[in-house]
Amino acid sequence: MAIILGTGAHRYEVVDNWARLPPGQEFNADVAAVGVDRQDRVYAFNRGKHPMVVLDREGNFLRSWGEGLFPRAHGVHMAPDDTLWLTDDGDHTVRHCTLDGKVLLTIGIPGKPKPYMSGEPFHRCTHTALSPQGDLYVSDGYGNSRVHTFAPNGTLIRSWGEPGTDPGQFNIAHNICCDADGWVYVADRENHRVQVFDGNGRFETQWVNMHRPSGLFMERGPQGRFYVGEIGGGMGVNYDMPNIGPRVSIYSHKGDLLARLGQRPAGLEPGQFISPHGLAVDSRGDIYV
Repeated sequence: MAIILGTGAHRYEVVDNWARLPPGQEFNADVAAVGVDRQDRVYAFNRGKHPMVVLDREGNFLRSWGEGLFPRAHGVHMAPDDTLWLTDDGDHTVRHCTLDGKVLLTIGIPGKPKPYMSGEPFHRCTHTALSPQGDLYVSDGYGNSRVHTFAPNGTLIRSWGEPGTDPGQFNIAHNICCDADGWVYVADRENHRVQVFDGNGRFETQWVNMHRPSGLFMERGPQGRFYVGEIGGGMGVNYDMPNIGPRVSIYSHKGDLLARLGQRPAGLEPGQFISPHGLAVDSRGDIYV
């Protein structure tokens, strides 16, 4: 019997056991993030022995790469030119890679974080996004409360943010994306909100009807929908609380809630989530979590 998540025009059938991995290529660890290229090939960035596992749209294994390079996979951003921006919070770097794993640029010094909460890039950076002009935004992250902007060659342009709960402040800047108009969206995870900024870091607004937002994905186009992975209760006292996730929520480009996906309680059964930490959508509208 098919398991359907969502409501109205936003209904999705769960595809159980989608990834078909050969022996020796099993994840055996967290899949932290996912990206989809223009051919709808899926890139699963994980914390196992083979950090990047590439699959076709049907879930068939194509190849893997990144062995020995990524100590703790965290974020994937698929650029419009089908290159990958990969964030590793274990070695405090962002790497720009081709689809077959060639490293084009590294930002940050592997294994050498800047001082905790210093505001300098990076201390456990989390994710990346590209502006319409090609500048790179980096959310930073667990050991900083900052967003950094870099030129395409890796030169730092500006930074903004500080620890706290006020507008423009962060309590774990966990993910980031940018729309076609240049607005920047930051998952401020432990403040339970997505903050919206202009390209220079000026606070515009915030969306607050969510709980511990972790994964973000914005469809391309002027009115692309916005997908948020919420990881649910963070303490034993509220782990089984209803209506706070874990789930995937879908919003309009203006922040209007359209649907929520996920069955309670948290778990490993089809339709359930443990921690929807990263997500992406392919050309046909299918969601990968």
